[in-house]
Amino acid sequence: MSSDGVVVDEAVRAAWDTYRILEKRTPAKERQEAQQRVKAAMDSVGREEVSRGTVFLVGVLTGYLIADPPGGGERLDPLGDLIPAVIRKLPTFEMADPEQVPMATGVLMAAAMGMDTVAWRDQFGTISPKEALVHGFVLWLLADLFDSLVDKPGTIDQLMRETFGSMGTSQD
Repeated sequence: MSSDGVVVDEAVRAAWDTYRILEKRTPAKERQEAQQRVKAAMDSVGREEVSRGTVFLVGVLTGYLIADPPGGGERLDPLGDLIPAVIRKLPTFEMADPEQVPMATGVLMAAAMGMDTVAWRDQFGTISPKEALVHGFVLWLLADLFDSLVDKPGTIDQLMRETFGSMGTSQD
């Protein structure tokens, strides 16, 4: 595990791949490739680091949604709009453990306050697999919100893939 909120690039890429695995619009072949990349990253840098990558991306998307709402609409109020909307939808994921929701809410709050979400989360120790799963669902919900605000499914996935490509971390 890195310190000071730094996450290995491979873990961040794998964290985004977990979104692509959850996203129904991801073609089967691409989903399978994403699953292979996640497994390879977990073998290489560890499950914990990939989980930290998910927390990092939750922070990035939250910050973007609050500061510069896609589609040019009104800024989202993190406490009145964004966080409650995401947390209310978590129970739609059958595998989301309700006991993990407070930590996921904390990560969202840290992001809304402009804090480094990874550094904030790291202070509480290791991310359990159940908690990591909930952060993955939160990431999917934030991505879905982004796409719904621009009224164009797949927009955030394309943006993220272009970003990874420009960073030299794309493995598609």
